[in-house]
Amino acid sequence: MKNRWLIALSAVGIHICIGSVYAWSVLTKPIMEQMGFSLQETTWTFSLAILFLGLSAGFMGTFVEKYGPRISGFTSTAFFGIGMFGTALALYLHSLPLLYICYGVIGGIGLGIGYITPVSTLVKYFPEKRGFATGLAIMGFGFASLIAGPVMQILTANFGLVENFLILGCVYAVIMSASSAYLAPPQQPVNILNAAKSTAAKPATRQYTVGEAMKDWKFYALWWVFFTNITCGIGLLAVASPMAQEVVNMSPLAAASMVGVIGLINGFGRIAWSTVSDYLGRRNTYVLFFFIEIFAFYALANTTDAFFFQLLVLIIVSCYGGGFSCMPAYLSDLFGTKQLSAIHGRILTAWGMAGIAGPLLLSFIRETTQSYALCLYVFAGMFIVSLIIAIILKVKTSRREQLVSRDMTI
Repeated sequence: MKNRWLIALSAVGIHICIGSVYAWSVLTKPIMEQMGFSLQETTWTFSLAILFLGLSAGFMGTFVEKYGPRISGFTSTAFFGIGMFGTALALYLHSLPLLYICYGVIGGIGLGIGYITPVSTLVKYFPEKRGFATGLAIMGFGFASLIAGPVMQILTANFGLVENFLILGCVYAVIMSASSAYLAPPQQPVNILNAAKSTAAKPATRQYTVGEAMKDWKFYALWWVFFTNITCGIGLLAVASPMAQEVVNMSPLAAASMVGVIGLINGFGRIAWSTVSDYLGRRNTYVLFFFIEIFAFYALANTTDAFFFQLLVLIIVSCYGGGFSCMPAYLSDLFGTKQLSAIHGRILTAWGMAGIAGPLLLSFIRETTQSYALCLYVFAGMFIVSLIIAIILKVKTSRREQLVSRDMTI
């Protein structure tokens, strides 16, 4: 029987490597200056990577369930490693199409497989604390930019852009290979007693296949709330620094410091909110998310105070990160763990769509109105819709559980 804490460490190892995609903005200016690419051309690389993360997670979830976490982990390592080395070649050749193919498509596929690979495995090792387990892994993805950002800056300054990707490609290949080699599903139930205690008052969850889950309205309700949370969150993250400088007159240095703190809150928010959800329940946690974000986005559109601006942004980012980490546990609550990787993968297609929709929506409204306020109001409105859906989910699923419990006691 493998140590479940080492399984958790292996999951973090994979996520902290692939999460370096969030540090792409560190390389934007060096790539523009040295390669002669425009800002739009350079940032489209990141958008492609997020798009293919979502698409590959959606279509490769069944592969992960069929072949298990070890083979899936090695597959992710191969795609992500080839993507990194191919990116080095693209930059060496000054080829924008090759950059899109290697980092955006091939690397993005590695991101998607690597993101979903450890999640269902961890849930099975921590049945009594599903939220904590998924938050632990996904926290690594949130924290990755804090490590990768400074490292990329140092490597690029001292060795060059091409060498940066070659060195990191080698390091990530070693870490991800070692992590994948240790990953394995539990051979026997873990902490049966604790799990039984934590679920003693709850009816057993039906174990859905991915096909059955996708015929259930609850799947599409969760897809929408996930899409909304990411669209609004990633849209804000994309312009956090320039928005702070324009709206509340923060200096570039102060805005950069805020971005660093955002990385911390993004990571801590994932583990904190997912742990809280083990006590509040996932249904109540998502209702709370949307209540907070409605008022936070509305207030953000009306504030001119630098301190209050930063506080609101950090609150939103914590909910953004929490929305990621609580989702796998919510899915396991509703659909079971039988094909959790495949179901989670289908939900992650929302991430791919939102990675493009959020920044495009915000930049379009900003350029059209010359203001961020209208977009923030639109985001608040989207969260009102999501709040209504979250409440319906809460009421409907609670009522179903009560009926099942009543049937079980008759």
